[in-house]
Amino acid sequence: MIRRYTLTAMGEIWSDTARFERMLLVELAVARVQATRGLIPAEALAAIEGRARVDLERIAEIEKSTDHDVIAFVSQVAEAVGPQGRYLHLGLTSSDVVDTALALQLQAAGVRLLGDADRLIAVLVTRARAEADTVMMGRTHSVHAEPTTFGLKLAGWAFEIDRGRTRLAAAVDEIGTGKISGPVGTYSHLGPEIEAEVLVELGLHVDAVSTQIVQRDRHAALLTSIAILGGSLERIATEIRNLQHTEIGEVQEPFKAGQKGSSAMPHKRNPILSERIAGLARLLRGYAHTAMEDQPLWHERDISHSSAERVILPDSTIVLDYMLVRMAGLIDGLVVRSERMRENIVRGLGLHASSRVLLALVEKGGLSREEAYAIVQRASMRAADERSPLRDLLALDPTVAHRLSLADLDACFDDAAFLRHVHPIIERLDRLEPTAASAGVRDADR
Repeated sequence: MIRRYTLTAMGEIWSDTARFERMLLVELAVARVQATRGLIPAEALAAIEGRARVDLERIAEIEKSTDHDVIAFVSQVAEAVGPQGRYLHLGLTSSDVVDTALALQLQAAGVRLLGDADRLIAVLVTRARAEADTVMMGRTHSVHAEPTTFGLKLAGWAFEIDRGRTRLAAAVDEIGTGKISGPVGTYSHLGPEIEAEVLVELGLHVDAVSTQIVQRDRHAALLTSIAILGGSLERIATEIRNLQHTEIGEVQEPFKAGQKGSSAMPHKRNPILSERIAGLARLLRGYAHTAMEDQPLWHERDISHSSAERVILPDSTIVLDYMLVRMAGLIDGLVVRSERMRENIVRGLGLHASSRVLLALVEKGGLSREEAYAIVQRASMRAADERSPLRDLLALDPTVAHRLSLADLDACFDDAAFLRHVHPIIERLDRLEPTAASAGVRDADR
């Protein structure tokens, strides 16, 4: 992923140094278990633990002739160890090391993403409670429907991100799976007991039945959960973009001093973070598709997945890390224009109360639903066309006046009736409190 969207800590997880260091962790863990079982001399283990190190330049130099990065890595480390280096990588196949090390990288990246999600949930919960009574118009098909509150909108986002976090947590747990089972998964050189001890030391699950590799359904599940969470972020971003329309103007992204929106138009204050998040979500869906294409490998393996994974695995975690962190900052600094929300409700001419008038005419006025619907629809269309308040037109309608008192009619236009259950819904955020309470801003790049 380009530097622009790579935050420092996540970028470090996917550096070449981190990759080879995790491969070395696997090699060292295997050597320790082999030594305890008398499969390699104790002095060999001492030499390996004392002298093994990663030298990127030397690996690159060796790879020029081997055209195989794992062989280059093993050769470089053995070279650094000296004569006892011949016991390094004993009984292993490349994928034992590569897939197990990859599991460690994905596990570390996943833990970071879960922390990012916790932080975003915490911000959403805080803002939802603060905006619980900020009344705004709910819209369906982009048309005024009935009033809601901005707090309810934020609360819905919080629960959606929490669901995404749950999916991601399951995938991260599953991706923490390694294998030390040899060229086709039959333990032809090292037994299952060695694999079990090595993976316990590394904090990974054992693949119950592997081939030369850990099967890629796990990776597909991880990237799918990442893409779904990215889709939730895009949904939030899209709503913010819509609400920042000049004609709506109910929220605004943070806009820092010195920031500019256009080289030609000084008045521009654009929802650039939301637009960026929406664009990056498209990448995540593409990565998920590629991960699913990587599942059907030939026989016990081929390497058609390898080249793709060198892109999609780092990039998907880097992109989601960026999106989650930036969305948390966006929500935290979001400008909520409650006065504009109220203005937009007033501009709606009371049309949002049509459903309550309909019910009143049926329940109190004794009309059939069809009769009541026709009366209210006719008045609503006239109100919209003539830009007249719906309440005034209904008050002059003889059928309505005969069936409902003015007090009954006014009660239909009391917005409090629409919002009487808001606080019980907001209280459901208490379910997210343990996750939210554990979250905090981490690291300077946050």
